[in-house]
Amino acid sequence: MVDTPAQPTTQPPSDRAVAWAEHGGRAISYLFAIATFAALAWFVVVRQRQPFDMSTIVAYRSVIAAGFLRTLWVSLVTLVASTTLGFFFYLLSTSRFGYFRAFTNVFTEIIYGTPLLVMIMIMAFVIGPAFGSTNRAVMGFVGIIVYITPYMTNIFRSAIASISSEQYMAMDLFGFTPYLRYRYIIVPQVVRILMPPLMNNFSLIIKGSALLSVLSYRELFYEVSLMTNNTFRFVEGFLLMWGLYLVITIPLSQLTKIIDWRWGL
Repeated sequence: MVDTPAQPTTQPPSDRAVAWAEHGGRAISYLFAIATFAALAWFVVVRQRQPFDMSTIVAYRSVIAAGFLRTLWVSLVTLVASTTLGFFFYLLSTSRFGYFRAFTNVFTEIIYGTPLLVMIMIMAFVIGPAFGSTNRAVMGFVGIIVYITPYMTNIFRSAIASISSEQYMAMDLFGFTPYLRYRYIIVPQVVRILMPPLMNNFSLIIKGSALLSVLSYRELFYEVSLMTNNTFRFVEGFLLMWGLYLVITIPLSQLTKIIDWRWGL
């Protein structure tokens, strides 16, 4: 009887090894992508007529930092105010009174058809003076809040629509009041759905706050623009401003992805 040589056996790679390989390939891809954009930025900088010099901006670091903080403050207050108004308008849109539902629909259509810059100017130069307000920066701030409100209303509408009809039947069966419905059933469920779009709207608010510079509000865009006009260091100033906005918006984008992954949305 002739012995046949044993055939070599190959073990399939484990799930952990496959995951590590995929993770490593993804990391390498992102490193190359970041390097591509870094190379593009370097090419843009070296192609300028003036040599790149950040030393002249150092003298303006305090005012730029103050403008950065004002941008964050305006954005946070706008997020809270527009979220509150958005929920209020959602309640109006579900009212039994036809006037309230019609009012919210007309309001939404008006806002959707208006550019944000136009809304800011209308609030500052038209609606504000009509109500006796001459503080254009504040009225422009209100204009951003009003502009974002319908988007918040739609977020609430979509999130609350995810509650199944069986749950509403159960709430009716147990005699839940509107307060008890929202406090114990609806709000805990919709918060998970609300978080990602809220983060996206927060990023939109941060970018939209730059338009307040047209009203001479001393936020980040205004301070950097003022610095570049004084020093003529446009490349350094606007690259710095771009980077500061990305410092806020990119972490928000990554936070949204983490929430989606953690909560299985």
